[in-house]
Amino acid sequence: MAIVGASNDRRKFGNRAVRAYQRQGYDVRPVHPTLTEVEGLRAYPTLDAIPGRVDIVSFYVPPDIGIDLLDAVAAKAPGELWINPGAGSAALLARAAALGLKPIQACSIIAIGEVPA
Repeated sequence: MAIVGASNDRRKFGNRAVRAYQRQGYDVRPVHPTLTEVEGLRAYPTLDAIPGRVDIVSFYVPPDIGIDLLDAVAAKAPGELWINPGAGSAALLARAAALGLKPIQACSIIAIGEVPA
C-alpha cells in the first residue's frame, strides 16, 4: 500500500491515510520526495524506489503532480489506484485511462471503514 503525498503533518490527509491504513494492518509505504520517515515508517522518495510490486496506490497530491507520477504507477501495476478528493483532474483521469489504469475517485480512508479525522 503506497500513500503518495504522505506527510509528517498529522493534520494532512496524507498522514491520516498512513495512520488509518496502519491501524487496519496494511503494509504501508509512505511516498514523499524529501522525507525519510513518516509515522515511524520508512518513506520512499518515489514509487520506483519501493522494492517489488505495490497492490494499492493512493494519491494525496495535487493533480499536476499526480499526472507526472502515473507512468511510475503503471509500472508497479497496482490492483487499485485511489484518487482522493482534490487529487484528480480530467487530464489526470484521461492519462490514467490511456495507461490502462482504472482509478477509483473516492476517499481511500473511508473505503477501509475509517473516519478521515
